[in-house]
Amino acid sequence: MHPAARVLRRAVAGATVALLATAVGCAPQPEENSAAKPSGPGARSCAKDELATKTPGKLTIATDEPAYEPWFKDDKPAGGEGFESAVAYAVAKRLGYDSGAVVWQSVPFNKAFAPGEKTFDFDINQVSISAERAKAVDFSSGYYDVRQAVIALKGSKAAKATSIADLKDVKLGAQVGTTSLDYIDDVVKPARAAAVYAKNDQAKSALKNGQVDAVVTDLPTAFYITAAEVTDAKIVGQFENRAGAAEQFGLVLDKGSALTSCVTGAVDALREDGTLAKLEQRWLSDAVDAPVLK
Repeated sequence: MHPAARVLRRAVAGATVALLATAVGCAPQPEENSAAKPSGPGARSCAKDELATKTPGKLTIATDEPAYEPWFKDDKPAGGEGFESAVAYAVAKRLGYDSGAVVWQSVPFNKAFAPGEKTFDFDINQVSISAERAKAVDFSSGYYDVRQAVIALKGSKAAKATSIADLKDVKLGAQVGTTSLDYIDDVVKPARAAAVYAKNDQAKSALKNGQVDAVVTDLPTAFYITAAEVTDAKIVGQFENRAGAAEQFGLVLDKGSALTSCVTGAVDALREDGTLAKLEQRWLSDAVDAPVLK
């Protein structure tokens, strides 16, 4: 859980070393008797041979393309490196699937939680759990507590903002369908409509080219952008959680999926045994004091 005044940090040099040369590990291998316990209403057996996956004997996991750091390393979801790749393989292991039984699939961010039958068993792509999205899909329990952050070029007017009010006359941008965009529309309520982009790459380019004054992303992504991609940008600040509730990323499943309780059980077990905390420490690194925009 992230304190109200904390933001992820690595020095630029440290980011380069950590993200390109951290201890390289293969995707986790399964352990004996590691199947997740069922969790929640309608819980059923989570024995591997009883799981109704899209392909018998395989676990199909989806994410967007490209797969960004620090969530995935070198745009390779199947590599087992990066926070979400590592979490995905840890969940697979809990369900009894070794790395060779995991099949990755590319699914656009917005399509992952849109209504309609899914082609994957679960999707992992920084999708925040919300009541609105839960009308169309199932979510596992949360695997990461997240904050939203504002990024601006150093020396710009937007970079000097110390409050939400200071952002009202700023041209802001964010990826379509994200809670980042929701924070712009519902919390900042800027004088000018936000610029909306299909991908974060487009938002970053717009920032570099001066088409927007600032962009909003989740904190880990903001850290990586400012440390390794747009190094003349800075994190202006982070938003408080709305209504006192932590925003959480969850795994996305078909609405009414028979796998939901088992996947949730796997996530819960990984939280309880400290695995999620260890993966967060490894891939999302240290936290330091940073301004909170009020």
